[in-house]
This record gives sequence, C-alpha cells and structure tokens, in this order.
Amino acid sequence: MIRFFLSKAFSLISVLIGVTLIAFIMIRLIPGDPVLMMLGERGASPEAMAEMRANLGLDQPASIQYMNFLWRAVQGDLGQSVVSRRAVSEEFFDRFPATLELGMVALLFALFVGVPLGIVAAVKRNSFFDYCFMGTSLVGYSMPIFWWGLILILFFSVQLGWTPVSGRLSVMYEVDAVTGFMLIDTLFSEDGIAAFWDAFKHLILPSVAMGTIPLAVLARMTRSSLLEVLDEDYIRTARAKGANSWNVIVIHALRNALIPVITVFGLMVGSIITGAILTETIFSWPGIGKWLVKSVEARDYPVIQGGVFLIASAVVLVNLSVDFLYVMINPRMRTR
Repeated sequence: MIRFFLSKAFSLISVLIGVTLIAFIMIRLIPGDPVLMMLGERGASPEAMAEMRANLGLDQPASIQYMNFLWRAVQGDLGQSVVSRRAVSEEFFDRFPATLELGMVALLFALFVGVPLGIVAAVKRNSFFDYCFMGTSLVGYSMPIFWWGLILILFFSVQLGWTPVSGRLSVMYEVDAVTGFMLIDTLFSEDGIAAFWDAFKHLILPSVAMGTIPLAVLARMTRSSLLEVLDEDYIRTARAKGANSWNVIVIHALRNALIPVITVFGLMVGSIITGAILTETIFSWPGIGKWLVKSVEARDYPVIQGGVFLIASAVVLVNLSVDFLYVMINPRMRTR
C-alpha cells in the first residue's frame, strides 16, 4: 500500500512540474510586455525598462527564470505581483476562500442532485424517468458555462428578480472577513441571518452554473456504473434470497457502483477550477478565477505562474486523497 501511494505521489509531482512548465511557456507567448505595461509609454525609457527587467529577473534566459521559479516555489516564495506589489501567495489566499466556497457549493449541488438522478435512472431503466433524466443531463453537459450563466442571470435575476446579479454580498451589509467563507462570516456579523440569507442568494446562480456539467457527468456515471453492478451474480443471489429491493441497491450494489463515481468526482476538482474562471468573470465573483483573468490582461507573470502552481498543487492533493479513498473502498487496490 505504501508503494502504491509513493508511485502515485511521484506521478502527481511529475504532473505538477509539467503543468507549471506549460503555464510558464504559454504566458510568455501572450503578446505584450509586462515591463512596458508597468511603466507606461511615457516612463518606458530604455534605461528604466532595462532596470525593471533586471529587478524582475526578466533579463535572464527563460530556462533560468523557470528554474529560479521552481526553486523559490519549493521554498514557499512565489514572488510578488507586478501590479499590486503584494506577495502572490498572500493575494491567492485572500481570494481562495471565495473560490473554494463557490466550488464546494457547486460540487454539493452536483453530488446531491446528480447521484440520486443516476440511481433512479438505473433502477427505472428504459422508463420515462430514465430517458428524461439522461436526456436532461446530456443537455446540461452540452451547455457552455458562459452561455448558461447569462441565461440564468437573464431569467432569475432580470426577469423574476429572485436572485442578485453579481458579487458575494449586498453593499448594505458589512461583514468582517474572519474565515473568508461568507456563509460562515455572515452568521457572526451584526445582521446575522439576514446577511447569511443574502450571501446564500448570491451563491445560488453561480453554483448552479458551475455545478451543471459535474451534475450531468455524475448522473450518467452513476447510472452506467450501477447498471453494471446490478447485473452481477451476487446481486441476483441477494434478490433470490428474498432481500428487499432497495436494500439490495443501497447496501450491496451502490457501494461498489460508487467506486468509479468517486474517481470522477475527484477529477472534477480540476474542471471546477476551470469553470471558476468563466463563472467568476460572469458573476463578478471575487475569487482566484477572476484574479487570474485580470493578471493575464495585465501580463502579471508572477501572479499567473504562482496562481497556476497553487491551483495545480491543490488539484494534485485532491487527486491523491481520492486515490486513498478509492483504496479504502476497494481493498483489492492495496496489493497493486
């Protein structure tokens, strides 16, 4: 088992290095000069630009820049933002709770809606419910987040007026950022439940927009995995012994059927981060997705490199945790 996790950890570290290398190369292919954007056209004399490049380390070869970045990242130093002059890690962790809160609510929405839909579709195979649920999930999977988010805003916010259009909290409430999670911090504010309800309403549309595609994937994966397990011999044996139908599904079939579902659920963390970039931009959500978009526009190399490194590290840790949970559920994997 230890060998299994060591091999997984080694492969995930390789993935982490590969992701940072690709990000390092891609951001340097973006047109524009970060030094020129910092100094402006009036202050961008050749001497000032040369001095700024030297201070930022941009006068060195790209390979040296990348090795220096990796060495500092291992030591916990991701550099300073070119625009704000703040530490990249500090800016990241200021915004990460907002993205984490949105992603967790979106994943919970996908999990608690998608898995039951998949179970019902599998149990009621080839019925109206099966065709309806799977058809809806296919449509949900096919919708781009930027289009789906705008449709949700147009209908629920503009037409019906049920939810706010953007942001995390209305300006009428003042909440101290104790934990960074608005649903928690509002409960300790002066306005209490009213502020909590306002924060929850701000979460509804972006979490639905972000969670629709994971919901569709979980529903279809749960259905196909459960159908495969229901055809196994031990399920027929349990039914032949007179076991209750739902007991057979929940106790015997569902545990084995959830193994691939858990794996897919872990892999969705990466897609949630990707979806956060679009969702936070559409809904003006002050998280790392919107932060990275602004950094790309400003050619802020340290922020993009450090942000991608931290995001990739979080995804790698989640995948390692999913592998551990996979082994706990399926003991046969411990011998591999």
